[in-house]
Amino acid sequence: MTNLVCSVDTCIHNSDHYCCKGKIQVDGERAEMPSSTCCASFDEKSKGCCRNSYETPDKMLEVSCDAVKCIYNKNQICTAEKIGIAGSGAKKMEQTECATFRLS
Repeated sequence: MTNLVCSVDTCIHNSDHYCCKGKIQVDGERAEMPSSTCCASFDEKSKGCCRNSYETPDKMLEVSCDAVKCIYNKNQICTAEKIGIAGSGAKKMEQTECATFRLS
């Protein structure tokens, strides 16, 4: 589990900069920089759409990660103590990124 802070304010799972999903997936199998990663769990908020009232923001999440070249990736799980997902204003998952990614 990692402390995850998310600035993707356009994601339906984001509440007060924390994710309401129990687990997220970061993609970027060939990534060598943060911009080559993305949050595959991103779902865009649409106008008139509201968040599921049963979901609660969680600071500690399991983060599955395909960015195998990242120093924090151990068996496709993120081991960073704190992770940031960036992409304010994103309309699709490719406009998000793991800001914590560091090339090993």
